Parts: sequence; structure tokens; C-alpha cells
Amino acid sequence: MPITDVLAASDISTAINACKAKDSFSPKTFFATVGLSKKSPPEIEKVFKMLDQDKSGFIEQDELQLFLQNFSKGARALTAAETKAFLMAGDMDGDGKIGWEGWYLKYADIL
Repeated sequence: MPITDVLAASDISTAINACKAKDSFSPKTFFATVGLSKKSPPEIEKVFKMLDQDKSGFIEQDELQLFLQNFSKGARALTAAETKAFLMAGDMDGDGKIGWEGWYLKYADIL
């Protein structure tokens, strides 16, 4: 399933363009811009599952580094600092990965 089945292509484009510069990525800003705040929990979970490339039930560091490319093939990779900050923000139990529940709870205020 393409991510555009859940999120509008125009919102994705706007979000990608807003974080083109190195070290400009903010998860909360990105999620709000792509329109996740307008989606139901099941729709948000679909997006999470699309981002979980290895289908482990978690988003790990290597998947986070390529996070933007899940939304747009030509998007840049996150920098090491952005990846680390994103992981630290969403890793609720300190296991080095982000699970669905932790991800949803962390960003629930904008989702």
C-alpha cells in the first residue's frame, strides 16, 4: 500500500520541502504537516507499519535514518544527530527502537 493511500501527496511534499536542509527535521512538525493529526488511530497505525520496513513491529535506527525516503523517494537521509534525537524522543522503554504504542503515545498530542 502506498503511503499516499493514507496521506495527501501535497502534504507530504510540503513536509519534505520544509526539512530539506541538514539538521532541520522535527518529528512533531513533520507529522503535523503531513496531516497525521487529522487521521484516526488505525490510519496512523497503517503509516507506522509502512515505516517499519522489516516488519519487526518496531522502527529501528536504520529505518529512522531513511525515514523521509518512505514518504518521498528523492528525500534526503536524516543526519546522525536527527536520527539519534528522533530515536531518543520515541523510544519509550530505552530498548533502542520505537514500538507502535510508544510512537503513538509520544506524538499523541499532535496526532
